[in-house]
Parts: sequence; structure tokens; C-alpha cells
Amino acid sequence: MVQKQDRMTRVIAVTGGKGGVGKTNVSINTATAMAAQGQRVLLLDADLGLANVDVLLGVRARKNLSHVLSGECTLEEVLIEGPSGVFIIPAASGTQGMVELTPAQHAALIQSFSELESEFDCLIVDTAAGISDMVLSFSRAAQEVLVVVCDEPTSITDAYALIKLLSREHGVFRFRIVANMVRSLREGMELFAKLSKVTDRFLDVALELVATIPFDENVRKAVRQQKVVVQAYPRSPAAIAYQGLANKVQSWPVPQDPSGHLEFFVERLVRRNMYGEAVGE
Repeated sequence: MVQKQDRMTRVIAVTGGKGGVGKTNVSINTATAMAAQGQRVLLLDADLGLANVDVLLGVRARKNLSHVLSGECTLEEVLIEGPSGVFIIPAASGTQGMVELTPAQHAALIQSFSELESEFDCLIVDTAAGISDMVLSFSRAAQEVLVVVCDEPTSITDAYALIKLLSREHGVFRFRIVANMVRSLREGMELFAKLSKVTDRFLDVALELVATIPFDENVRKAVRQQKVVVQAYPRSPAAIAYQGLANKVQSWPVPQDPSGHLEFFVERLVRRNMYGEAVGE
């Protein structure tokens, strides 16, 4: 019997504009929590020159995206398995060339995703800090943009700058906001209100507060152990918040078409028309 499967992969870019807001912790903990709930999750370390996802997760990467771009291996061959069965695509660390990709290399990277064979329910892209071309490319190509902010003036300013650029230059109008390292739910809501106030005044965008992650010393402890807090301290306040975020992500509708101006993750990853043979009696 031939069975047709039409499967979409939800693509989420986790970004923030400013470094130090806990973006990577949001990425790895959300990915791990989703995988623990039965989702097939792919985590891409898109900080191409200063990669650290593999280090934070305590896994060893023999090959990374730089080897894919050089033609030494395929994207499938650099996949490594992390906690709870999360699959990770590691990037290079301390490699200037990965930060300064040519248009041809950028296109080659995009093409490598369209050739990925494995099926996933969700791809989480942990972008670099700032508003580089690569950050913008990943963000505008994703179906969901998760903006991580903390209660610092520079974090709010940089998040606003990123949202402004993506909305005015690249047609991204919906943003999910994570208030990270807050002291209380009220502080998280006030932080969201500060960002919303300025976007409502100057931009035509829709913001939604999807999670408030409390400041939790267990996160630092987990980082020192090269573990994710949702596994190392599953009953900690931060872990519970990440588990709630993972549940919420799964409730979001999966778009029927990829968004953005790039044909990114399209043919084999984002929209699949898979044919497989199932042998019956």
C-alpha cells in the first residue's frame, strides 16, 4: 500500500537583538521540553561564528556547518542527538569565515536544508545576537519569531530595533515575546507593556506575550553542569515555565505555507509530500 503523508515542520526563530538575554537557554530548554513531550525537534545553532549550543548541552560535535559549506559532508551527517532526543545542527566556533558568508555560501546553506531527509515536527533556530543579515534571513524565513527580552533598557531598545527592521524591511508583522529572567509574573507583564507601548506607537505589528521565565539560580547550575534546566531541575520555577512554553508552542497552528521572502526549508523540510510503502497483511 502506498500512503501519502503531507507533513509540515513548524519553524521558529529565537532571537532578541541583544546578547546576554538568555536566548540560547530559551532555545535549548524549549526544544528539550518539546522532545520530552514526544515531538521530533531539530535545533539549529545559527550563531554561525560563536556557536555554543553543543557546549551547553554537553555533546561533542565532530562536524558542523562549516564542513557542510566546504562540501566535506551533508547536513544530515552533522546531526547529533542531544537530551530527550533533540537533534542538533552545530555551527562553528571562533571561525570568522562563518560570520562573513558570501551570497553563494548563504544559498548553499539554504539548499542544504531543502535536502535534509529526516522528518521533524519543529525546527528551532537559535539566532546570533544583533541584526546581521544572517539573523534577519533566519527570522524572516521562519513561521514564528520568538523575541527574548529581559528587564534592561538596552534589551528593550535592541528588541524594538529588530522588530522594526523585520516589520518595515521584511514584512514580518507578528512576534511572540518571551520575558526572560524576571522576578515575578507582574515584572514580566510590565516588561512586555514597555515594549508594546513603543511598538504600538510607531509600528504596525502584533505582539503576544507567550512566556515569562523567572530568574532562577538553577539555570546557572544547569549551565555549569552542561545540562538543560528542564532535565537537571525539572521542578524548578524556570523548568516549569519552559515546559509551559513548550506546551504553548505545540498549540500554535502550523502554517500551510512557509513565510518570508526566502524559499527556505521549503521542498523537503517545511512542506513535505512524502510517499512511503507500508506492507499490510
